[in-house]
Amino acid sequence: MKTGVLCIHGFTGGPYEVQPFVDFLHANTDWEFVVPTLPGHGETLSLEKLSAENWMMEAELALRQLQKEVDRVYIIGFSMGGVIALYLANRYKVDKLILLSAAAKYIYPTQLLQDIREIAKEAMSGKLEDNNLYKLYRAKLKATPIHATLEFMRLVRMVEPYYGQIKVPICLVQGKKDGIVPYTTAQFLFDQIGSEKKELIYSEVGKHHICYSDDSEDWYNKAFQFLMEEEVESIGSN
Repeated sequence: MKTGVLCIHGFTGGPYEVQPFVDFLHANTDWEFVVPTLPGHGETLSLEKLSAENWMMEAELALRQLQKEVDRVYIIGFSMGGVIALYLANRYKVDKLILLSAAAKYIYPTQLLQDIREIAKEAMSGKLEDNNLYKLYRAKLKATPIHATLEFMRLVRMVEPYYGQIKVPICLVQGKKDGIVPYTTAQFLFDQIGSEKKELIYSEVGKHHICYSDDSEDWYNKAFQFLMEEEVESIGSN
């Protein structure tokens, strides 16, 4: 059986957010990977006239195309991409889901304040321009219209009533130092989702961009084992 993997990035992000995990899986499998850039996203943001439906439809089209080419489909969704993955799994036949820092809830004030304190300290010592966190916040704040943020929030609300209808095997990965999504979100989703087979993996040091966490190799391997169980079961039944 041929396996395809659809990977969906987050709000204001791009394929780079999931690329390290994609590279890991690519090196260990012969699976086919599709990593679309959602409308208005990527290295340069252009989100002014776009809606939640635009982002959902782009992912939906990518999934439909992939389904024509493979026998089995897994979806990996990061942040907002995790919410879109749930939307797709409720509408289409999907074999497994991996949700990374899924944005079912967002903005964790405690960690965000800690990050901002770090920025403030460096500002006082004249190192602000060297702070990658500051550069990230500054660039995104400038390029993200309020309209787009409201559309992101609307997307989350649209999908939330259907969590209990999700039945496919699912693995959630969440960093405990996430400054955007409260790390308790993963447990909330775990409890709400209707799947019988589900796993929850925490990264003790992971921030929001979990694919770049210092302990990423640990959870890469656990998530890979979760996906490979399906492959082994399929081979054993043939």
